[in-house]
Amino acid sequence: MTSSDKIWTAGLVIIGDEILSGRTHDKNIGQIASWLQVQGIRLAEVRVVADEEDRIIEAVNALRAANDYLFTTGGIGPTHDDITVDAIAKALGVPVIIHPEARALLKRYYADKGGVSEGRLRMARTPEGAELIPNRKSGAPGIRHGNIFVMAGVPHITAGMLDALTGELEGGAPLICETVGGFIPESEVAELLREVEQAHENCQIGSYPFFREGKVGSNFVIRSTDREALQSCFDTLCEGLGENGWDFTPGGI
Repeated sequence: MTSSDKIWTAGLVIIGDEILSGRTHDKNIGQIASWLQVQGIRLAEVRVVADEEDRIIEAVNALRAANDYLFTTGGIGPTHDDITVDAIAKALGVPVIIHPEARALLKRYYADKGGVSEGRLRMARTPEGAELIPNRKSGAPGIRHGNIFVMAGVPHITAGMLDALTGELEGGAPLICETVGGFIPESEVAELLREVEQAHENCQIGSYPFFREGKVGSNFVIRSTDREALQSCFDTLCEGLGENGWDFTPGGI
């Protein structure tokens, strides 16, 4: 089911001391944002929080209240500091249970890997009332509870969980984009960008400066859910750049 009129949004909570310390570089923000865009959902806000229950609860409650969907990554493994499930259960006001389907999945997965230990069984814990998100990579499933999606922190496992959710969420029209770039200082065309964006209310223009070959340049990315509006905005911007004497490259540089 698709609704093209409403703008659907999602929040994302990245959980883990290792992200905040810099030991691990997050890759999930980009892949989740890209995946959501295809589903017609915009990633509206991201918070990175430590492995502290109160911080997780605060972020979860704030972002789920402000958005249609909430995603979390990290903190659902077998160790004592994997506290995401407990925090989300407290945020929802429900108990934590051993999900029977998750236990069965883990039992099958670990049948030839030493069996399901107490630590491994922790990965079958979910807030009461949750559904499972399939995980073809490591056996331990993700968790869905209403509009909350609890996923692994390991990027390739997260990618598999996202793949399992493809087409399952209600969203609007996918966001599409066009890019034009050149060795153009953004400060020199700031007024043109503002005028073109104001003339195309269904479009947003982002400016991304760079320094290359000893010269300053910018790529201008136009985003919209309306193909005709996007093309009109793109054409108008290219025309304006040309009229002001700037060399530009469709597709960006």
